[in-house]
Amino acid sequence: MARKITIGVNWQGKIDYKALIERARIADQAGVHSIWIAEAWGRDAFTPLTLLAEHTARVQLATSIVNVYSRTPAALAQHFATLDELSGGRMIAGLGTSGPNVIEHFHGVPFMPALTRMRECVEIFNLLMAGAPLNYNGKIFKLARGFTLRFEPVRKHIPVFIASLNRKSVEFTARAADGWMPVMIPLSALKSSIDDFRGLVRNAGRDERAVTVKAPGWVHVTADVERGRAAHAGTLAFYAARMGTFYAEQLTRFGFGAEVAAIKEAWASGGAKAGTDAVAPRLLNEIGYIGDLNGAVERLKAQEAAGADLHPVEVDAGGDLGKFARTLEALIG
Repeated sequence: MARKITIGVNWQGKIDYKALIERARIADQAGVHSIWIAEAWGRDAFTPLTLLAEHTARVQLATSIVNVYSRTPAALAQHFATLDELSGGRMIAGLGTSGPNVIEHFHGVPFMPALTRMRECVEIFNLLMAGAPLNYNGKIFKLARGFTLRFEPVRKHIPVFIASLNRKSVEFTARAADGWMPVMIPLSALKSSIDDFRGLVRNAGRDERAVTVKAPGWVHVTADVERGRAAHAGTLAFYAARMGTFYAEQLTRFGFGAEVAAIKEAWASGGAKAGTDAVAPRLLNEIGYIGDLNGAVERLKAQEAAGADLHPVEVDAGGDLGKFARTLEALIG
């Protein structure tokens, strides 16, 4: 059976939109499950997704992630419903809370209470998609005029994937979401974490397979392993040292407390390069894979054995579009 792989679009740096379209078309033809576009404090996610909706036919299109603070739940429903119409019903709403640094110091919105904000956002989003009059009495949102979207959405429900890592938010994901995007789980703990999550889904009265699990980490096929490792180590160091406490606490829970402390100390004294250099090889290898195609396939098999359903991959092929296509096809299997 074909493996469900996903590819992403970087939210940083210069984007060659022509090349992005070419690769999206190849991914579409190769049978890639979905293309995910991130949003942080750079480009928005919805504009490039509009472009990809126009130039693809089958591949699903997703956000990874948009936060639930900087737009109202109704605005999110407008965005996703419109894109679902443009794409012929191919959207996935990948949502998360982000963290207080981004929410409070980029968007200028108070961060807490995060779980309440997520819960109410998802409930309102689903009401609007279903066409129900918007009458909602929550702790944050109090909506009493019965608004509905002024067009008929392509689907009455757009799949909602939630990025969550603390216990209460993971429990909410198990109760309410269509997909779980776990964060920073080492490969050695992935099976037990997914098994635990499936148990939460069952406890919520749902079939344990009702929620799709997207593998955390990365599978990066590249001939320039040193450069790939440096790039991913930089990202890992940034999240551990600079993106609030959530990611550092997550890695610490999985037994990498000493490694996280070393990264933080190095970053504090020497900046980004020192923090990146402090990332231990064991931590980097547990969180993701960087190397050749054969090793990537083995890593994907390990993630499948652990229970993951979707598998993010990154392929370095330069301008060789044929190689890009062949690599995707090999990873799909």
